[in-house]
Amino acid sequence: LIVNLLGISLTVLFTLLLVFIIVPAIFGVSFGIRRLYMKTLLKIFAWATLRMERGAKEKNHQLYKPYTNGIIAKDPTSLEEEIKEIRRSGSSKALDNTAEFELSDIFYFCRKGMETIMDDEVTKRFSAEELESWNLLSRTNYNFQYISLRLTILWGLGVLIRYCFLLPLRIALAFTGISLLVVGTTVVGYLPNGRFKEFLSKHVHLMCYRICVRALTAIITYHDRENRPRNGGICVANHTSPIDVIILASDGYYAMVGQVHGGLMGVIQRAMVKACPHVWFERSEVKDRHLVAKRLTEHVQDKSKLPILIFPEGTCINNTSVMMFKKGSFEIGATVYPVAIKYDPQFGDAFWNSSKYGMVTYLLRMMTSWAIVCSVWYLPPMTREADEDAVQFANRVKSAIARQGGLVDLLWDGGLKREKVKDTFKEEQQKLYSKMIVGNHEDRSRS
Repeated sequence: LIVNLLGISLTVLFTLLLVFIIVPAIFGVSFGIRRLYMKTLLKIFAWATLRMERGAKEKNHQLYKPYTNGIIAKDPTSLEEEIKEIRRSGSSKALDNTAEFELSDIFYFCRKGMETIMDDEVTKRFSAEELESWNLLSRTNYNFQYISLRLTILWGLGVLIRYCFLLPLRIALAFTGISLLVVGTTVVGYLPNGRFKEFLSKHVHLMCYRICVRALTAIITYHDRENRPRNGGICVANHTSPIDVIILASDGYYAMVGQVHGGLMGVIQRAMVKACPHVWFERSEVKDRHLVAKRLTEHVQDKSKLPILIFPEGTCINNTSVMMFKKGSFEIGATVYPVAIKYDPQFGDAFWNSSKYGMVTYLLRMMTSWAIVCSVWYLPPMTREADEDAVQFANRVKSAIARQGGLVDLLWDGGLKREKVKDTFKEEQQKLYSKMIVGNHEDRSRS
């Protein structure tokens, strides 16, 4: 009897998956179930947050930390202006422009160093955002304390739903999507080259990515689809999570760029490249900039090939900002299609802190979140202007992405997450101070 009941349950579950998730994913349609689910969650979160705030007020304890997102706005000032201000505050008389050096100048660099430690623009971009509202995930509000029995019971019910219902369902969908991708691309790879193979390859990729998106209960809003990347171009986007690839590839066709891996990822890569000309590099080839540029140039020059998908930051940033774009993909002279991706952390944090969590732990956190909600903006295509170098072009594209996504535009290299600050940054401050002193000395000589 138990075996029969289990068999019936599995049959019903598979039928529901097939009818309500897999088949709609194949044809790119939606019944609106995920949107209704999202609206219901928002109402529950709003009630829980109000109850939480009222309880905190009754117990007279601080609920939220100041500067929750770690972003403190400051008016930009130059080195010379700040040193002049320090000299003025240290003396009642006006600043003597003939002074070459004053001991008080040291305090500028001391203060700057302390500000950098306390309000580090780089380090805080690699930690998850903390929400002021509570979404029944303890990982998103670390200052939460016990408030009431009702909230605790609601949180416990949420745990049961997420781990006992949503997690098995999502694992089944992810397994289905990945299996279909490997089998489908392998079969398509045996077909002779031509339009039919290209057509099947595109739709197999698109179908499997859409199933994988549903495995995360991803609710995605795409804007300005008329600007979607076209063949022979390069699509560049800000990078928050490994699922950025799935988010974009479930709405368009792309050739992937990356390093060859082993294990399951290697099996997927080898199957994919049989059906579509993705650009995979061996570990020894990745550091050869000339080889990488040559392979990318050859790809974009063939207008029949799919646009390349690249994340120029080279690492995941915590959904608050955009960091320095590597110039390599902006040197090859192709049309660039910028894309801005912004996640809504109310339902689950998509940021991957790779120095803190391994891939398996990260995927578990993703699949036990309520949902992954994000917006994608396709920006108008951009080309390198005659008077621009690759760095200037990269910065212009980065600024456009940051502006559209409501992200902070930073000049820092995301590689600083694992490396020391380059000597060139230190030397830049030294040169500015030296230029100020030398300039004062030259003014005195003229007078």
